[in-house]
Order: sequence, then structure tokens, then C-alpha cells
Amino acid sequence: MPLIADATLDATGLFCPEPVMMLHNKVRDLAPGALLEVIASDPSTQRDIPKFCLFLGHELVQQEAEADVFRYWIRKQA
Repeated sequence: MPLIADATLDATGLFCPEPVMMLHNKVRDLAPGALLEVIASDPSTQRDIPKFCLFLGHELVQQEAEADVFRYWIRKQA
């Protein structure tokens, strides 16, 4: 079953630290329990986004890498 995001953050073409900075701002605007899809092209997001979720207590529901595109689904915690 495909994940249906409540919001999407397109960070393609941006490099560290911009995707995580944008993610921090976007998550702040979401309601608790909302699902955010993040699309990025910077390979460093494979390290940075899971650490972001772990540090702030959000759930990294799923992540995928295909060619030069990285997708993450993050559920905001309360």
C-alpha cells in the first residue's frame, strides 16, 4: 500500500545543510501525526535525515533511493 503524505518537501538540487534546515521548518508547521514526504538529491540526506528523526523523536516510516533521488516519509511526533 503506497504511503499518502499530508505534505511534501522538495529539496532536490539543494546540498547540506539546506535540506535538513528546510525539513526542520516544514515539520514545525505540521500537526502531530502528519506524514511528510521529503524528496532530495543530496546523498548526505541518507545520513542526515535519519539522524534528524532520531534526535527530534520523529518516526522515519520509510526511505527509498533510486538513481539520484532519495525519498523519505517522516511521521511527526507530538
